[in-house]
Amino acid sequence: MDTAVQKGHPKGLYLLFMTEMWERFSYYGMRAIFVLYMVKMLAFDDAKASEIYGSYTGLVYLTPLLGGYLSDRFLGNRRSIEIGGVLMAIGQFLMFFSAASSGAMAITLMWIGLTSLIIGNGFFKPNISTMVGQLYPKGDRRVDAAFTIFYMGINLGAFFSPLVCGTLAEKVDFKWGFLAAGIGMVIGLITFIAQKNKLLVDQDNKPIGMPTKPFGITQIGVVLAAIAVIFFFMNFKTMFNSDLDIIGYLIYGAMIVMPLIILTDKSLTKDERDRIMVIFILAFFVIFFWGAFEQAGASLTIFADRQTDRNLFGWEMPASYFQSVNPLAIILLAPLFSSLWLNLGNRGKEPSSPKKMAIGLALVSLGYVVIAFAVYGLGIADKVSMFWLIALYVIHTMGELCLSPIGLSMVSKLSPIRFSSLLMGTWFLANAAANKFAGTLSALIPGGGENGEAAKTTSFLGFQIANLFDFFMVFIVMCGVAAAILFVLSRWLEKRMHGIN
Repeated sequence: MDTAVQKGHPKGLYLLFMTEMWERFSYYGMRAIFVLYMVKMLAFDDAKASEIYGSYTGLVYLTPLLGGYLSDRFLGNRRSIEIGGVLMAIGQFLMFFSAASSGAMAITLMWIGLTSLIIGNGFFKPNISTMVGQLYPKGDRRVDAAFTIFYMGINLGAFFSPLVCGTLAEKVDFKWGFLAAGIGMVIGLITFIAQKNKLLVDQDNKPIGMPTKPFGITQIGVVLAAIAVIFFFMNFKTMFNSDLDIIGYLIYGAMIVMPLIILTDKSLTKDERDRIMVIFILAFFVIFFWGAFEQAGASLTIFADRQTDRNLFGWEMPASYFQSVNPLAIILLAPLFSSLWLNLGNRGKEPSSPKKMAIGLALVSLGYVVIAFAVYGLGIADKVSMFWLIALYVIHTMGELCLSPIGLSMVSKLSPIRFSSLLMGTWFLANAAANKFAGTLSALIPGGGENGEAAKTTSFLGFQIANLFDFFMVFIVMCGVAAAILFVLSRWLEKRMHGIN
């Protein structure tokens, strides 16, 4: 019998599982109530709240490039996770103090809190998943199963957090929702620090994730400079009374510059350059997927709050609860999709990675078809059944399972070893661009605000958006067209993958 199976998994895996679960509890708990807090408590209009949401979530995916670099060169995984955890806990507590304050002080504390959360995530996110693989010897067959277990931790945290933080925020006070998110981060951090020396060891009982070099004045200066730059970017419009979106320029600019830097490297062979080009082309399509998918924390939360009937036997369900549908659906559906791909593969009919990702885009478009049907002819004061929104989230989860894990696997397989970290960072950079784009799209949501003002009309590329049906049509067309183009391109892309599926 295989000894690797007999041995089970290292105890360190379960420590990383618990740490990540609590960090995701913190992140998704805050995200579930963030837009509602800005609209309801800070009296921001939908467009401003959506724009800030997009900038925040976009930068959350951008800063891991810095955190990963500092970890590889100086800090090591352990210290990076600790620094990130402390900064994120501070950020959540600053959000608590923001919600406990009012006026200009509340807004200032929010900016400082968001900056701390963004930088903290940059240190935490790229390092904890890296440590999972370090627990096992090279070629160990348990690694795939280990990442599956770890992924369940992410989704458990994401499932429970909107229920806890959302209930406290919407039924009691927003400050308690942010406080719960902060406490969750502290629990995860304490668990990690208390058990790391005992459990985070490799098969030879040697510690993993240790610092590679002393963390000196120069590195401290880099971190402080990053904090100052992020704070400046987040506050630029307020400080200079400007409409210039420099965060958008930063993120989208990086999406153009990084591929140019990599593709012009003279050491690349023709096959390597072809495969890298496939990664970049698919990263472009990923922006449309996540731009539509990530409406969950923005426009779809606003829709859930205002125009979804949330009455359950006389009790009004918090709007943030809908954020739990996706992680629950992932936990239930992920084994089915794994089995589906395996069965199709055994029969020689498994779709290629580009085709799977096109299916993912098509499913997101289908989700919006469902909700567009529900809101057709809906008045500004009317509400739809919550089951329409739940159906959208389940369909979107099916799309996510066709695209997200497939994309990560594809990048790891197509990347030359010497560019693997950089290309994975660029793949996450596409997520940063998508989240920023999601905020821009969310700002187009029409209709009145909190106080039932007259309906407003927005426009996108000349298309007038006068009601929710028009708004959801943007996502149907955008993702539907992207899916069709990717299907057409898939055979051409497969050839440039040179035998790697």
